Amino acid sequence: MQLKPFARSLAIALSLVVIAGCSSTGGTQDGDSYGTQGAAGTGTSSGSTTGAGAGGQYGSTSGTSGTGAGQQADSRIPEVRTIHFDYDRDSIKSEYESVVMAHARYLRSNPNAQVVLHGHTDERGTREYNMALGERRANAVQRFLNIQGVSPSQMSVVSYGEERPAARGQAEQAYSQNRRVVFNY
Repeated sequence: MQLKPFARSLAIALSLVVIAGCSSTGGTQDGDSYGTQGAAGTGTSSGSTTGAGAGGQYGSTSGTSGTGAGQQADSRIPEVRTIHFDYDRDSIKSEYESVVMAHARYLRSNPNAQVVLHGHTDERGTREYNMALGERRANAVQRFLNIQGVSPSQMSVVSYGEERPAARGQAEQAYSQNRRVVFNY
């Protein structure tokens, strides 16, 4: 009968190991990797956050071939890896749709490629609000890519909120640089 307490202790220990192994850190702390081709950290995608945005904002792009800033060979990672957002908004600006389309083409033609979408905000607002807004922005890009045929398993979302500004300062020029989503391959 000595085996029963041992088996119970072993089951509890294994359960704790499994739970610890499944926990997420929410991203890496290796510094800024904006626009680099370095290794991407793992992030999590939250399905509970809904993004606002205008209805039909994706409708006109599904049949276009995409020209301009984002167009290049499908075998190379697109050069432009940052898209910017309006103040307190999570809808993709029309000027960046071609950039996101180029990333969609790349990801569709390279099914083993992985991208982490880093959502960022400017410093205005509470920390909690900015974390949620950064996540909504990254989720909006993820939904756009999904609509374009990119597999959800190729994408993950991390929100940094206001924690990793691209530009310092308290002027609109700095704020507009910080309201962004970065594609990190």
